[in-house]
Amino acid sequence: MSIAVLLRGVWIAAIVPIIVASIPCRKLDDFHHLMLLFAGRGKIMQSSSNKFTVPQKFFSQFYVLGVLWTSLLLTGTWFYAYTMHPRQYGICSSVFMLLLMELQLLRRLYESIYLFNYSPSARMHILGYLTGLYFYTAAPLSLCCNYAPEVFNFALDLVQEFIVKGKHRMQIAEVDWWGVLHPFMQLRWYAWIGAVLFLWGWIHQHRCHGILGSLRENHEHVDEYAIPHGDWFKYVSSPHYLAEIVIYLGLLVSSGFSDLTICLLFGFVVTNLVLAAAETQRWYKRKFDNYPRDRFTIFPFVY
Repeated sequence: MSIAVLLRGVWIAAIVPIIVASIPCRKLDDFHHLMLLFAGRGKIMQSSSNKFTVPQKFFSQFYVLGVLWTSLLLTGTWFYAYTMHPRQYGICSSVFMLLLMELQLLRRLYESIYLFNYSPSARMHILGYLTGLYFYTAAPLSLCCNYAPEVFNFALDLVQEFIVKGKHRMQIAEVDWWGVLHPFMQLRWYAWIGAVLFLWGWIHQHRCHGILGSLRENHEHVDEYAIPHGDWFKYVSSPHYLAEIVIYLGLLVSSGFSDLTICLLFGFVVTNLVLAAAETQRWYKRKFDNYPRDRFTIFPFVY
């Protein structure tokens, strides 16, 4: 079984329960609550469900793992493209998408360390934690899964050559810096449109995270909540989730909609965040009597 097929199967297996839990049917209420129990975190975590939970500040571990793993994939794929297939569009596209993913993960790691001040009581379910670890392993791999076996074998050959020839006897070729950048010259117009979409979502997510982080600048009242205002909060209750969807839509557009694995990755991001946004909207309305009634859940003027 190829890596791509395995990833597609897992993405489908993750998407289907979320869709079922989102169906407005009383017979599915118990399943809906079960999904929220597993996926709940922070303020939308059920207060009576602290069993099998970990601190929400463990979120930073997702991004540490994601940065290290994506850096490894990016380095290997980029060097493979430079050495073996500098003019092959598919692998050049994978390098480009991995570079965008690295940019996203580095920013999220920075925010998790310096921007967010998680409440000491904020928790997330252990299954949600394990899902996060899986996501930030599988998402970068999905962007280059068609070439991952080739890249792995290529790296293995280099290691074996290094061992056989010895550290001091290997001939290191002079780096052709134009050749290193050549994969980006192969990109098609839709890859750059996807990058613009990605950066649009990237900028707004950072702004929205800054707004959320500023609500807890006073460490003495870290357990208190307030209504966020500004940027996309003017339109929706979870603009950081909307921005995340725009970010992954940018990656999907960059791929040219030609890879089913990336389509399913995007499908998981959308279904997962829509479910979380709906619960966040309900929480805000229960918590604040003066919550803006004209705010949509996640998609402006739609939902």
